[in-house]
Amino acid sequence: MTIFPAIDLKDGKAVRLSKGLMDSAKIYSDTPWELVKTFEEMGAEWVHLVDLNGAFAGEPKNLDEIVKIRENCNVKLELGGGIRDEATIKQYLDLGIDRVILGSIAVKDPQFVKDMAAKYPVVVGIDAIDGYVAVEGWGEVSEMKATDLAKEFANAGVQAIICTDVGRDGMLSGVNVEFTLDVARASGIDTIASGGVKDESDIVALKATKEITGVIVGKAYYEGTINLAALL
Repeated sequence: MTIFPAIDLKDGKAVRLSKGLMDSAKIYSDTPWELVKTFEEMGAEWVHLVDLNGAFAGEPKNLDEIVKIRENCNVKLELGGGIRDEATIKQYLDLGIDRVILGSIAVKDPQFVKDMAAKYPVVVGIDAIDGYVAVEGWGEVSEMKATDLAKEFANAGVQAIICTDVGRDGMLSGVNVEFTLDVARASGIDTIASGGVKDESDIVALKATKEITGVIVGKAYYEGTINLAALL
């Protein structure tokens, strides 16, 4: 079970949202790179980054902060938010990002994602509201089921699927194990749980499934409901 401490970037600051709503952003740090360094010193192997402004704009918007993080930290970085074309993928990988997360584009153009996964280290982000895929920074809900989208990438060379239950995200309400498990079984790919992680019991429940290989921890760390250093 890989634990991914998470940082959402908004206007150059490290924030967390509730249910993906931009106006719910709570600032936790004005210097995100220092936060990443803290995770690294705790023993994190990976840190999960999201360019929130980029997710809504469809293009990179927190580039300066991302560069600072990469220059100052040695931990592996996965990054999502507004990555819609090959040029942006290459730009981030050239900066030293270890793998990119493709979300909205995975719904709109799954073939593009498969083509990119054949060439680059790609993770698919599947964000769902009531089981249906949410896109464009969670501002829209599509008519596609999360499990159907997961099946689409079963043998596509994608490194992992990050599965987020948007309704629980940032709410500290407990992770949706069954939903994550459904996605993992649909795809057969390493699946990372995201959204609602509250405390160590969530990690234990996910690990017990054997099929879920990772978990993203955000607000639980920032609000002190989980001892991340001990878990790492």
